[in-house]
Amino acid sequence: MILNLWLITFIGLFLLWFDWCSWRIVRLPLKPLLLTQPFIISTVISASAGFLYTPLLETLKIYQIIKKERSNTKLSYKVKPTMAGLFFIPIGVIVGVVLTGKTSDPINGTIIATLAFGVVGFFYDVLRGGGRHAGLPGWLKLTIQASVGLCFCHWLDTASMLTPYTMKRLIPLPSPFGLQYLGSFYFVATMFCFLATTNGVTVTDGIDGLATGTAALAFLGLSVAVLALSPELAVFGSSMAGGCIGFLFHNRYKASIVMGQTGSMALGAALTAIASCSGMLFPLFIATGFFNMELFSIAFQVSYLSVTRRTFWFMRNISHLGPIHCRWKSSGIKDTVIVSGAYVLSCFLALLAGYVGLISS
Repeated sequence: MILNLWLITFIGLFLLWFDWCSWRIVRLPLKPLLLTQPFIISTVISASAGFLYTPLLETLKIYQIIKKERSNTKLSYKVKPTMAGLFFIPIGVIVGVVLTGKTSDPINGTIIATLAFGVVGFFYDVLRGGGRHAGLPGWLKLTIQASVGLCFCHWLDTASMLTPYTMKRLIPLPSPFGLQYLGSFYFVATMFCFLATTNGVTVTDGIDGLATGTAALAFLGLSVAVLALSPELAVFGSSMAGGCIGFLFHNRYKASIVMGQTGSMALGAALTAIASCSGMLFPLFIATGFFNMELFSIAFQVSYLSVTRRTFWFMRNISHLGPIHCRWKSSGIKDTVIVSGAYVLSCFLALLAGYVGLISS
């Protein structure tokens, strides 16, 4: 609870300060409390809805197996209600759309991408049966994610979006690099970001509150980064951050509910869609630094096993193949220490992403 209150205080005070001085930074007429209002509203509604949604899942017996421990006589299961993304993701989307006050191509595309990946995660959770079954094979899951990302890229290429630079496929970088035209590689980078971010949030969701809090901070940094280019996307990102914080009231240690891949895929897709619709792919890479580190740790372990098997004709022993937070936990570090460290790192990355986005635009 202390970590939760600290995170809310940090984000709330930062958004109040930023709303107070943002018009001086971006040189645009902005509404009062432009980012603070959606954050607070989404937080309150999401936190309140959780008190109704969690008992509903318990009644329907929609659980996810978190841990298995073998005793002398039988297997014991630690289960928690899952698929929380079904309540806090729509709240973040609806609040963002309502407070934006108008629909636009960037907002529509971001919403469609968020909900589409959320549907993919929902079917994965359903087929997985709370962890009792394997669910979708890894190759099929990546294929479906790539297909949805490819549809988004096709829409992005054909949509008539007005950008401050009068043309698409541009990414703004800090001086002295300036604007860079990527051409078709822009869509390759977008596809890579969809796969990396959605799976990065998924593998991070292994400790209570870890993925939820870091995702909220990533949305915070990205909202600041895109404000000068698209205030509507900034409002949407702030609303999604509020939805994550409201869910964190129920997902903090010890969690009463977990988001499942319904929520993790939707969060990763929302982050990527906001960045790709505004050209802020570089700030996205910074803001999601903790997710990238988690994903890279798994890729490194898999590569290590593959190389040693081919070079030495046997597989070197790795007791547990998983993200880096699992390694920390197995070494005896407490969950709350891991989460607090991740929050501090993500705070720094969010502020850095917002600063880089502002000076680039």
